Amino acid sequence: MAELATVARPYAEALFRVAQSGNDSAKLAAWSELVAEMAQAAAHPDAIALAHNPKVSAAKTAEIFLSVLKSAITDEAKNFVNTLAEYNRLTLLPEIASQFQVLKNALEGAANAHITSAFALTAEQVKELSVTLEKKFGRKLHSTVTVDSSLIGGVRIVVGDQVLDTSVRAKLQKMHVALVA
Repeated sequence: MAELATVARPYAEALFRVAQSGNDSAKLAAWSELVAEMAQAAAHPDAIALAHNPKVSAAKTAEIFLSVLKSAITDEAKNFVNTLAEYNRLTLLPEIASQFQVLKNALEGAANAHITSAFALTAEQVKELSVTLEKKFGRKLHSTVTVDSSLIGGVRIVVGDQVLDTSVRAKLQKMHVALVA
């Protein structure tokens, strides 16, 4: 995956500079949404097959790809997609979007928090947990929650490269290691 990240980084940085031009936070937010939509579309098996089809020209690939997007497409976005299609990089969009989001979070002093819970959390519980985590990490967090019943109980939180695992499964694994050693 390091190779994908290396190839995608210049595209993400260039796109971020375009989105940042004019210091307009609305423009940055609009680009963020568009890049996320592009990434989702590019990850679809049909889009991957189209991108790898040697019988379809780069211009036609870009045209078809742009036609499936719901967001309003600017000339800058068209140029970006055309460039990606021309260099056979359309399938990099999910990685480009990921790196774009990291750049946006760094600018805003924010981070993504991936919360995995053994049970479904209510909106109030997520909000309370997010407030606590924001105090702990000292920055705004964009939380996503998933449910994984294999945790048995508790939560597992990943913010950047930091992991807080208070799940029952993690505690049982620690006990197992201690007993076996």
